[in-house]
Amino acid sequence: MVISQGKRLVTVIPGDGIGPECVHATQRIIEAAGAKIAWEERHAGASVFKKGVPSGVPTDTIESISKTKVVLKGPLETPVGYGEKSANVTLRKLFETYGNIRPVRELPGVPTPYSGRGIDLVVVRENVEDLYAGIEHMQTPNVAQCLKLISRQGCERIVRLAFEVARAEGRKKVACATKSNIMKFTEGMLKRTFEALAPEYPDIESWHIIVDNCAHQLVKKPEQFEVIVTTNMNGDILSDLTSALVGGLGFAPSANLGSEVAIFEAVHGSAPKYAGKNVINPTAVLLSGVMMLRHLGEFEAATRIEEALLVTLEEGKVRTGDVVGYDRGATTTAFTEAIIANFGRKPQKAPVRSYRPIDLPTMPPAVFEPKARRVVGVDVFVEGTMTPAELGASLEQIAEDTPVKLKMLSNRGTKVYPSVGAITECVDHWRCRFIRREAVTEITDMHLLYLVSRIAAKHRWMHLEKLWELDGAPSFTKAQGED
Repeated sequence: MVISQGKRLVTVIPGDGIGPECVHATQRIIEAAGAKIAWEERHAGASVFKKGVPSGVPTDTIESISKTKVVLKGPLETPVGYGEKSANVTLRKLFETYGNIRPVRELPGVPTPYSGRGIDLVVVRENVEDLYAGIEHMQTPNVAQCLKLISRQGCERIVRLAFEVARAEGRKKVACATKSNIMKFTEGMLKRTFEALAPEYPDIESWHIIVDNCAHQLVKKPEQFEVIVTTNMNGDILSDLTSALVGGLGFAPSANLGSEVAIFEAVHGSAPKYAGKNVINPTAVLLSGVMMLRHLGEFEAATRIEEALLVTLEEGKVRTGDVVGYDRGATTTAFTEAIIANFGRKPQKAPVRSYRPIDLPTMPPAVFEPKARRVVGVDVFVEGTMTPAELGASLEQIAEDTPVKLKMLSNRGTKVYPSVGAITECVDHWRCRFIRREAVTEITDMHLLYLVSRIAAKHRWMHLEKLWELDGAPSFTKAQGED
């Protein structure tokens, strides 16, 4: 904790587009609430990309965050045509903010088709793994690949965080949403971890739900959910859906929590067409600031701000353009001043939860080590435009005097050789599965190198995957139609 003149030092990044207006309004309200916060302003995003910093995050910003450990951030633009990855993602991954907390609740004075349903839930999204690791390759000139990486450690952290968020906010239910019916190893790992850890939280009801059904249920009956924990991409999609239920991204705050650093930001983008016009709704950034205050232990100031915001929305005298239309909506400044003027008042209908600090999970190195492992085969990925029968015959001949035999070919996950009668439009990307011959106990690296060298003499290959057997169980999936 860094203290400056008796106040907790926080890194503030105004951001791009409407970001500075939202952030400055939030700072003004936080200061008026009496929170003991001091600000250290730094920058990231479009202006930094334009200066030639490929990541969009300069060194002095990284140094500030490393020092303060807490960030209030406006939306950052991800430019098209220059720069590299999103500066938002860069910040999350640099500081291992593994948990994205996105609460949504019905707000007074914000009419939606769901008004009166009492929506009040939190999406807890794993924030650094999954497809968002951003590991992509062009496997062939016509086929792209993105690796979906899910770790046991990542699953345990996010599951424990979800249960601790429930406890900190007095919630009684946690649902785990995955696509484990299709992705049995990756999405399945989150499901298995969730079910293994749930008994440690007997005070909380828990259940698993397939993610597409979760989306369906959120539209049909959102009030049944209190906390939803899910993987990175699923969480990105579901949390945008949930924000739409309560009025849109202008009311959607978030926290990115890690073991050392916490970053608080609105979910919405930089909306450059509204920048500098003093018409934007700062509520999402303000509620992110409220989450930050609770993280810092400033519970009294956080409650004071939340109550004043709810009073302002409940009375409806000062409403921003995203609610009533930009031609007659209040200015950002007027909305900010109305909230400050309502300090000390309590909403008549909208409840305010009681909160306690989130008990962030401390993660010992939890590495699974099987008692037995062996390589029983290999998938070699090959590029080519020949027919399945032609490629299959060629590979069978190539493997004739090796410790492995060709089991099957698949194309985009469907077995096409030996033929099972499927109607598959094949592309130039083939998975060629070889398995050990019965007389061979285990496939060695030398066996694989010999096989690949022989394949390379006739075909263009791009990569291979060892087929592991861990504790006697296959650690690979079968193609559609594979026996």
